[in-house]
Amino acid sequence: MDNSGGWIVTAIVLILVVIFAITVVAKSIRIVPQASTAIVERLGKYHRVLGPGLSFVIPFFDRVRPLIDMREQVVAFPPQPVITEDNLVVSIDTVVYFQVTDPRAATYEINNYLWAVEQLATTTLRNVVGGLNMEKALTSRDSINGQLRVVLDEATGKWGIRVGRVELKAIEPPPSIKDAMEKQMRAERDRRAAILTAEGTKQSLILEAEGARQAAILTAEGDAQAAVLRADGESKAIATVFSAIHEGRPDSELLAYQYLQTLPKLAEGQANKLWIVPSELTEALKGLGRAFTPPAER
Repeated sequence: MDNSGGWIVTAIVLILVVIFAITVVAKSIRIVPQASTAIVERLGKYHRVLGPGLSFVIPFFDRVRPLIDMREQVVAFPPQPVITEDNLVVSIDTVVYFQVTDPRAATYEINNYLWAVEQLATTTLRNVVGGLNMEKALTSRDSINGQLRVVLDEATGKWGIRVGRVELKAIEPPPSIKDAMEKQMRAERDRRAAILTAEGTKQSLILEAEGARQAAILTAEGDAQAAVLRADGESKAIATVFSAIHEGRPDSELLAYQYLQTLPKLAEGQANKLWIVPSELTEALKGLGRAFTPPAER
């Protein structure tokens, strides 16, 4: 009975020793993920920085603080009311891009670096924008971003933090100023629309006038060419008739007959009140009369 009790105690002790050994080994192993670091304190004092990967510490003597993210972080701060130089209150949203470069300084030089960066950004923003009027603040975002970044980077350097960029996400003017700006923008758009409409009407009229001018030129050129062609045709017709007459050697009776055919055409038209009969016509009529008179009566 005593032997069995001793074996039980021995087994319990061995189990406790194994559990203690497993606990010691588990507490001595630390695995830090990539892009993170951890601060190790030995007996309450800074000892070293654990980098990514597998590391060993002394259980019960070393304490590993929470992991620190070494990647660039983006923090969007809530809208902050800022008074401009012309005593107008604007609401500004700020976004800060920063990165922890010294885990030891970020742990021991500042209590909460996120809260500190937010407060410093708010204070610097009010100082920078407070020296500008409303119009300058709305149109100088790049300048304000640059000034904020320089001031924040200089102030946070001793905390082991590097500020890479500061962006003003939105600048909201007061409602009254916003309404006035919207009215001005609408008036400007209406003015531009009126200018574009007038310019379009002007160009349309110019194109119509140019088209009418080109049409008139083409019509005049067509009429001129038609007149030339008609004159050329009449000239050729006259030349043909003249040549035919001379080749046929007409006598006085034929000429008299042609004169008689021409007389009705001379009398056409209401304006022909007076017309002159040439002397050649009288001689031709005499010849025509002799042509139709029998030889016995001549």
